[in-house]
Amino acid sequence: MSVFGNYSNYYDLLYQDKDYAAEANHVDQVLQRCLPGAQSILELGCGTGAHAVHLIQKGYDIHGLDVSQTMLARAEKNKANLDPALSRHLSFSIGDMRDVRLKKTYDAVIALFHVISYLPKNNDIQAVLSTVKSHLKPGGIFLFDCWYGPAVLTEKPEIREKEFEDDRFKIIRKAEPKMIANANSVEVKYQLLAEDKTNGRVEKIEESHRMRYLFKPEIELFFNTAGIQIVDFFEWMTGREPGFDTWSACFVGSVSG
Repeated sequence: MSVFGNYSNYYDLLYQDKDYAAEANHVDQVLQRCLPGAQSILELGCGTGAHAVHLIQKGYDIHGLDVSQTMLARAEKNKANLDPALSRHLSFSIGDMRDVRLKKTYDAVIALFHVISYLPKNNDIQAVLSTVKSHLKPGGIFLFDCWYGPAVLTEKPEIREKEFEDDRFKIIRKAEPKMIANANSVEVKYQLLAEDKTNGRVEKIEESHRMRYLFKPEIELFFNTAGIQIVDFFEWMTGREPGFDTWSACFVGSVSG
């Protein structure tokens, strides 16, 4: 189900301005509020491990799962740069979050940066919730953020173009969204022009990412069917009640103890 092809080679540069430290702090606060003392975490769709690197510094033991070998290779490089005393609390493996079974349970399962919105079909979401439940200890919690339907329909996505640059690469990314009305999703076509400043070579990448926007009543239904109960629901990073301007909503579910 991976949608990140060559795009993943430039992932860290494209999101270099993302405040992973603040987001990890937000996750920590939610986890400790909803499950005080939580320590072990399974992260679904961990990408290059940026959130995990900050979370282990808060005392968590984390196993990151991703379907992209390229992403995981970068995650391992990021891990290698850590102090060994920290890195021993972090591990990664490749796998599809819809059917992976690690034969281990955790205090919490998390899926950040709209990972769940990359699941276009109902049976995909149901499969992931089955994975979540099979990896949670009794009383454990599941935290994820997603594109929130009321905002997507109120403030429809627009064509965006942005430039990114570091010591080696200069990238121009264009994102062209298309609403798919009866699938509750947005097809985002990405075009990247990546110039390698060391030799002048330019790589052109075109990828299409389908993002599903979700609503609270359907999450409640998915959770109830999976035997998970919503224990918290708020706007990602602000904590306020989600509304028509909330593009990213966060759901926290718990399995019975």
